Amino acid sequence: MTTSTEPRGLALVTGTSSGIGRATAQRLAADGFHVLAGVRSVADAEAVSGESIEGIILDVTNDEHIAAVAARVAADPAGRPLRLLVNNAGIAINAPVEVLTLADWRQQFDVSLFGQIALTRALLPTLLSTHGRILNVTSVGGRIAMANYGAYSAAKFALEAVSDSLRREVADLGVEVIKITPGAVSTHLTASGLAASERVGATMTAEQHRRYDELIAAFTAQAEGFARDGASPDRAAEVISRAAGARRPKTRYTVGRDGAMFTAMSRIATDRLLDRVLRSQNRRLATSR
Repeated sequence: MTTSTEPRGLALVTGTSSGIGRATAQRLAADGFHVLAGVRSVADAEAVSGESIEGIILDVTNDEHIAAVAARVAADPAGRPLRLLVNNAGIAINAPVEVLTLADWRQQFDVSLFGQIALTRALLPTLLSTHGRILNVTSVGGRIAMANYGAYSAAKFALEAVSDSLRREVADLGVEVIKITPGAVSTHLTASGLAASERVGATMTAEQHRRYDELIAAFTAQAEGFARDGASPDRAAEVISRAAGARRPKTRYTVGRDGAMFTAMSRIATDRLLDRVLRSQNRRLATSR
């Protein structure tokens, strides 16, 4: 890891209690930023805080929290400008479309899309004045929607669209909008996604179990593989650091070999080919358990 002692202003990172967010906060602090590390509890704020890292309470679905963070940025005691916003907070509620409740769909979108939009809107005037950067952490699930990932992928597809629109709106105004696209990363999100899937599975009817148990078994095996073999959060943080510091940044940075592969496949493979590939993968995963 390369480090810099030259101050680079403020960086705000959401979802830093663990995983990619925590690793990113640490990496950006080493790069010279003073990092405002958003978490949802006092205990997590204390745990993430350290040299050049300031834990702050930030639930991106809470308008009061967003207003307080915007005020904190505007009144920085050291007069440091906001240079970087990393929209990383997100959840994964995975289940077949038929069995996932509308409340679950709304929660997925509230955290993984609308919260990111609300925070970006609140801080965009400041970022425009500092010619800062916005890094949106999307996913290969925002390029290819696999079975059982409908709500998660829908929110990530939407974040992709918002990122593209925003980039085209503010590029000439001096703000870069960059997409970070991880593949499989070993994070707490995998465990929480499995827990959400189990919760939803407990509400399924016998007929729904007959229809979807094989898919759910494949999803579980895949998620366990992510936790075991996925890229480390530090690898994702390295990519984010590179995007934050690039003189002429790309519009997208992928994380991991599968992140690059699925991004390429989404551009060149037909829907039917993807259907066959993913169906075959699900059958293999389901029988591996």
